[in-house]
Amino acid sequence: MNKLLTCTTALVLTLGIAAPVMAKDTLALVVSTLNNPFFVSMKEGAEQKADELGYKLIVLDSQNDPSKELSNIEDLTTRQVKAILLNPTDSDAASNAARMVNRAGIPLVTLDRGVTRGKVVSHIASDNVAGGQLAGDFIAEKLGKGAKVVQLEGVAGASASRDRGQGFALAVAAHGFDLQASQPADFDRTKGLNVTENLLASKPDVQAIFAQNDEMALGALRAVRGAGKEIIIVGFDGTDEGIAAVKRGLLNATVAQQPELIGAMGVEAAVKLLNGEVIAEFQPVPLQIIVN
Repeated sequence: MNKLLTCTTALVLTLGIAAPVMAKDTLALVVSTLNNPFFVSMKEGAEQKADELGYKLIVLDSQNDPSKELSNIEDLTTRQVKAILLNPTDSDAASNAARMVNRAGIPLVTLDRGVTRGKVVSHIASDNVAGGQLAGDFIAEKLGKGAKVVQLEGVAGASASRDRGQGFALAVAAHGFDLQASQPADFDRTKGLNVTENLLASKPDVQAIFAQNDEMALGALRAVRGAGKEIIIVGFDGTDEGIAAVKRGLLNATVAQQPELIGAMGVEAAVKLLNGEVIAEFQPVPLQIIVN
């Protein structure tokens, strides 16, 4: 009898079924692009929190392409994920992706940027309007009323672009700035460089530049240095490279978000929802302005 039990036990162990192993529940994060340090940090924050809470996290990169984003979402709706975290490429275009998630009956949480249409259980982001105004207030502190400024806008249609622009517009009105130009550079460093070079050629008296993210601010910095000018540059996001540039006196300021915290809060929100807890429709993430 003992010999039989021993043989049976050995067989069970050999087959790998000695003890039931529960598969981890799976969440998914669809990020607008991983070619940007801010969103890499967001991904890392989400991954760390998912691991801490015992969930598997699938991460898909939309490469700033709404059609790729929709394809990513379509893929995930067939993979039995428990919840989807979406950082949209474009708030309007992402509405189709959101509705696809809704039809699949999967909870949707948006990070940093919202979607124009579709049901979202929670949106987690910095107060981008307040951040844009904060950037303008900083410029006013340095230059006073009536300063000649330009703005580098992010991706057209992204809620972050609209909100940061709205906040900066409030500061422009409050401080009587001469807004000489406001042009998109798609949150991209190279485009930030090229757009700024063109603006400096046509607007040689510019005193300050507000870039809606640090990547564009760093591009603008290259253009300003190449032109041999002294211009105040304020970025947004508080990326490691952006903060380092501020500390070195290259950028004047950056409105710092906490991308790791946004990612982590997204995972926490999804897990709470899956556990039957009530979560807020909007969860603001604190920000601050970092200056040299």
